[in-house]
Amino acid sequence: MQTSGARLGVPTTGNLNLVSLPPPQHKVVAAVYKFRDQTGQYKPSVTGANWSTAVTQGATTILIKSLEDSGWFTPIERENLGNLLNERKIIRSTRAEAEANTGQKEPPLPPLLFAGVVLEGGIISYDANVVTGGAGLRYFGAGGSGQYREDKITVYLRAISTSTGEILKTVYTSKTIPSQSVDFGVFRYVKFKRLLEAETGFTYNEPSEIAVKEAIDKAVQSLIIEGIFAGYWALRDKQDIQSPIVREYMQEREDIKRTDIYGRLLANRRGVIGISLAAGGLRYNGDLARQQVKPMAEAGLRISGRGSFAFDTRLGAGELGTARNFERKVIFGELNLNYSLFPRTRYTPYLQGGGGVLSVEDSFSGSIALKRLFPYVKGGMGIEYLATDRLGIEASVSSNYLFDDNLDDIDGGRFNDYYWVGKIGVTYYFGLFK
Repeated sequence: MQTSGARLGVPTTGNLNLVSLPPPQHKVVAAVYKFRDQTGQYKPSVTGANWSTAVTQGATTILIKSLEDSGWFTPIERENLGNLLNERKIIRSTRAEAEANTGQKEPPLPPLLFAGVVLEGGIISYDANVVTGGAGLRYFGAGGSGQYREDKITVYLRAISTSTGEILKTVYTSKTIPSQSVDFGVFRYVKFKRLLEAETGFTYNEPSEIAVKEAIDKAVQSLIIEGIFAGYWALRDKQDIQSPIVREYMQEREDIKRTDIYGRLLANRRGVIGISLAAGGLRYNGDLARQQVKPMAEAGLRISGRGSFAFDTRLGAGELGTARNFERKVIFGELNLNYSLFPRTRYTPYLQGGGGVLSVEDSFSGSIALKRLFPYVKGGMGIEYLATDRLGIEASVSSNYLFDDNLDDIDGGRFNDYYWVGKIGVTYYFGLFK
């Protein structure tokens, strides 16, 4: 182990956008008196009281650095104005003594700059555990797990005219602070009286100071661009209003109107009508043992209403069977009702319920016989992801319960025959968006 040397601060994504802004016609002299943590939030702890603050108390310094990096402001010292005024008094006193001793007149001390705008605000919110989650798997003493957590901070920034006291613009930004851990371990006997135990893992916590800096950088960028459109300050070249940074910001401002608190862009993405194709497997569960997964394929039509509900009709074919003695070709038609949990996001889990009719191959004639019809009800779940605004990719699993126990020509047991369906498919949406 050895110590590491000091290094320059790592630029954030927000800082890269800030320094890439087009140049101003004239820099704005700005004063920042106080820009601090207003949440009073302490670091969350599961072991007891923790008196360390959750976010930095030096946000004023971060804001001044962001103003300097932007190239749009001339920041002046106001946070420790008393120290500056005392130092100027010392300079005047020293020069007065020098004039008395030498008889030579000393040059006057130049006046302080006054600010055109005063920037106020602060860190007004820190929310811990906005999103938490995890997953793990262990088999025969070996496995791993992962945990995830998100905190969130919110920054407000406003510009005030020193000549009139008018609040010119108020902007606010937010930034999530992710924390995650992953571990893997094994604990098992490898031979008689020989026990193997090993574990490894890592934990990542984004520094809260970096998150605060990125939120402040974004707030300064927002204040500059909003001020340009409001006419409070101007670009050196008016054509720069079409620069990529400005256009990207304007698009983000439009998107944020349709974004929820978790950062998901909400939009009417899925069309009213969709055509589906899917393939997967059928697994028979009945009175015979050694069940196997058999292939299946289907096509369908989906009609979506407003909100979370959609009707789904399917027609497909496949096989049901076991390793020995039982194998049937089947054709099915069904009508389902789907409920999407997040209908306006690009991905959404959904629940499915419905029913249909299963036509089973006659074991004697070897043909599809209408007399071998089995009505059933079904329930399942799945997830759909929109690769484009028209094309959706989905995976689902469902259980289909028959109203008859004679699918395998054996009437026995407490429950009727049923089968599982697992499939992957695509849906192409067309028509108007719902």
